Amino acid sequence: MNQVIVVRAAGGPEVLEFGQVPTAEPGPSQVRVRQTAIGVNFSDTLRRAGVLPAPMPFVPGTEGVGVVVAVGAEVTDIAPGDRVAYRSASGTYAQECLVQADHAIAVPDDIDDRQVAAILSKGLSAWCLLFKARPIAAGDTLLYHGATGGVGHIACRWARSLGARVIGTVGSAGKMAVARANGCDEVIDYSEEDFVARVLELTAGQGVDVVYDGVGRKTFLQSLDCLRPLGSMVSFGFSSGPTPPVDASLLMAKGSLFLTGLSSSHYLMTREALLAGADALFDAFRSGRITAAIDRSYPLKDAAAAHRAIAAREVMGSVVLIP
Repeated sequence: MNQVIVVRAAGGPEVLEFGQVPTAEPGPSQVRVRQTAIGVNFSDTLRRAGVLPAPMPFVPGTEGVGVVVAVGAEVTDIAPGDRVAYRSASGTYAQECLVQADHAIAVPDDIDDRQVAAILSKGLSAWCLLFKARPIAAGDTLLYHGATGGVGHIACRWARSLGARVIGTVGSAGKMAVARANGCDEVIDYSEEDFVARVLELTAGQGVDVVYDGVGRKTFLQSLDCLRPLGSMVSFGFSSGPTPPVDASLLMAKGSLFLTGLSSSHYLMTREALLAGADALFDAFRSGRITAAIDRSYPLKDAAAAHRAIAAREVMGSVVLIP
């Protein structure tokens, strides 16, 4: 039997039920993995709550790392005993899970499983932000909302290593020191300060080259006023709620701005892109340009506690479940 977390109806963290289901065999193009660490993402909480669609009942989770224990008949390049990680899987809040073989990524021997679970999905999102959606160049000034989150911890450090000036925002004074440690040159507490005025002050009225916004409704429209003419904004999340609609004429009036919405899955649709991103991520980690900030870890059975911590915005970094 396989130990899992099951959601039978949308709701709060209390709907995350710990139980057992029969162990499934891999399909022709799948591998079965005995997991050693599972990454927890904000999107997991949205599916649990019914904000993002999910079939009921379902096992949450989209990423993890572990050891292959069985492979499908058509899988030729992965064998039992291989250590792999994956994102865009399904049902990873489990002791064992099935993964499409072309989603599996070989894990370097010198990175431990909890570190991989902490950085893989969030780090690939950061790679898509900084190298694909709006590539960062040395000398750029950027504004990053949510600088203490799992993606922010990686993206801010990585951007600074590329020669960018990083201005980060946080939602409380207690997070400012963490944001500075994450690589931010300046930090703004937007719960106490007008972040638009402060950004313009910090940039001598010029504005920033790019805004990366994973907060959504609370910061979205004001962020457009932080951009220089011809500046770019990448919206990639909505932790404070959905973003409002934007008329193209507003972008014209504010400086012929560029606006894009990012879902990392669109940048990682091919195996070649997935492996390129993973290689860049692991290289940045091994070189010390980024780190794995594991804020806390929980046994699999305590997944509800992990979701409560995320909902309360207590987390500064990554959360990992241990089967």
